Amino acid sequence: MESIIAAETGRRTHARAADAGRPGRRAVSGPPTEGVHVTTASQTRVFVDKQSPKAFHALVATSEAVRTVAADAGLDRRLVELVNVRVSQINGCAYCLDVHTRAAQRAGETAQRLGVLPAWRDTEVFTPRERAALALAEATTSPADRAAQDSSYQLAREVLTEDEISAVIWVAITINAFNRVSILSKHPVHPAQPSPAS
Repeated sequence: MESIIAAETGRRTHARAADAGRPGRRAVSGPPTEGVHVTTASQTRVFVDKQSPKAFHALVATSEAVRTVAADAGLDRRLVELVNVRVSQINGCAYCLDVHTRAAQRAGETAQRLGVLPAWRDTEVFTPRERAALALAEATTSPADRAAQDSSYQLAREVLTEDEISAVIWVAITINAFNRVSILSKHPVHPAQPSPAS
């Protein structure tokens, strides 16, 4: 989660400055009319993290506390990032997917496992603990599905401690919140910069 905070600051500041500097651009609520410049959705979104920094800083503080809780419970970074990526896939958060896919790779996650993550139930590449954590994260992301919630809890109870269950749920809650901040702000995803030659 700390990686999302660092990456967001530079990208959003740049995007906001670019949008603010465009002369003659204004948002239009109705259909376009002659002579009026219509902006795209990303140009008219409020970056809620910048607009309400106290609230965003509180979310960042929560994510830092959750990171500590996860580490204290014995969840390794790779598992935490799997949860972050899976929740971001469900929510369709491009920005968080970009940030957390790279974070997962830095934590040692493989391209194969990241590639099949949306269909994790149909593979044999995830451990029982990872499968339990992924099921619990999905149930946390879609809490209205009571059957999935009960099933995931039952699976989690078989292989995770209560501290681990709590930590996974908190990781999922936190990334869900960051997903919503980025989706509703329409944080941009820019092409990756090529690595410098060795």
